[in-house]
Amino acid sequence: MVLRSDGTSVYITQDLGLADKKYADFPMEKSVYVVGNEQDYHFEVLFKIMKKLGRPYADGLYHLSYGMVDLPSGKMKSREGSVVDADELIADMEATAAAKTIELGKTDGFSEEEAKQLYTTLALGAIKYFLLKVDPKKRMMFNPEESIEFQGNTGPFIQYTFARISAILRKANKLGFDITLPNEAILLHNSEIDLINLLNLYPEKVEEAGNTYSPSTIAQYVYDLAKAFNSFYAEVSILGEENEAIKQTRVVLAKAVGKTIFKAMLLLGINVPERM
Repeated sequence: MVLRSDGTSVYITQDLGLADKKYADFPMEKSVYVVGNEQDYHFEVLFKIMKKLGRPYADGLYHLSYGMVDLPSGKMKSREGSVVDADELIADMEATAAAKTIELGKTDGFSEEEAKQLYTTLALGAIKYFLLKVDPKKRMMFNPEESIEFQGNTGPFIQYTFARISAILRKANKLGFDITLPNEAILLHNSEIDLINLLNLYPEKVEEAGNTYSPSTIAQYVYDLAKAFNSFYAEVSILGEENEAIKQTRVVLAKAVGKTIFKAMLLLGINVPERM
């Protein structure tokens, strides 16, 4: 049904018109509809109608169907009165981020404005990462408390790793360190080899995520990279290393990891702080 008996429109009527307008404004080869799996049948019908109408863009229409998100207080939905308000959720997360960072002393030396910006960055990073790390087709429970932790597979853990790398690079710059690879060959530690292998996988993971419409591929990758860097950081000395060639190599490696974390998180729409 695309019209009611009195001639008024239904949802699919509007989507028919919207599809034409989207193509008129942005002549695309592919159009991805990111909508919950409760609307699977709706989009199946919509796409078949557009094909029968002979629309030139019909073959490029794709429904990225994702599972519903539940909260301890109920389902996150946009068309019901029981909706969980996003602004309230973000405000609660900011308050939680503030409490945790103050408790851990991660805002020492910050101005009030800098601290407030950090709380927002952590809160949004926690929410986005927790949602995107799960395969989009799976139904999930969003746990606000778990999402803001600084340990484990969370946004703040990755953000903290980036801040740690930034601190190392700031100190290296302050010491007048040349952040380029040394000419001489050196024997690499196992943790360094693991990092280099992971860095080489980045383009492949981005391509895989694009081909499968799955941000979770990038989320898992950047978590693995952050985890590997922290193992490397715990096992070897970087700026405290006496051998200059080894020290130089480790600083360059840390810079490469930081750059990749920044780019991967940016693809997920998540900012990473340079200090915390």
